[in-house]
Amino acid sequence: MNDIEFSQKPSIHIVDDDPAVCDALSIVFEMEGFDVSGFADGNSFVSAAHETLPDCILLDVHMPGKSGLDILRELNAENISVPVFIISGQGDIPMAVRAIKEGAFDFIEKPFDAETVVERVREALAATERNKNDGNKPTDSFPGRELLTPREVEVLNEIAAGASNKEAGRTLGISPRTIEVHRARIMEKLGARNAADLVRIVLSG
Repeated sequence: MNDIEFSQKPSIHIVDDDPAVCDALSIVFEMEGFDVSGFADGNSFVSAAHETLPDCILLDVHMPGKSGLDILRELNAENISVPVFIISGQGDIPMAVRAIKEGAFDFIEKPFDAETVVERVREALAATERNKNDGNKPTDSFPGRELLTPREVEVLNEIAAGASNKEAGRTLGISPRTIEVHRARIMEKLGARNAADLVRIVLSG
């Protein structure tokens, strides 16, 4: 595990209608020193999040009532900016990719190892903290910047600096696969054909 020091006990909300998944994750996160709240459906989670916002959210894609995507849209509408991980089965990958485009921080595929999930969350919290402290890197002004989300700008900064998907993922606390999703989205928005095109666009600002 990474030895990341948090100023206080980090909190996490786990939203999954499968009690076995919710319980397993809750136990591991509690053992790792997190303050954990579990929810079996979207409505109870949304009510609780309005009262106290956690540091991180794990959100299952498929649930009765509100789906993970519905909840994600609600969080976005209220400008809630904590890292949200989408939990998805292998058949749900297209939906997980859609979730990334709609603002999810990253996605976790089932079946997963609970300790690996803790590690991913710790990396996400550390990256979020770093970004808060460091501010964004260079790319303040270039053609099409207003089309990108804050996360896409961060990914573009990494690409423009020559980082591989793996290196960019490590810096931003997300998986290389998620970097690929963002990269494709950025290229589509900016009309770039390849990474070299992206760098030229950034440097033309």
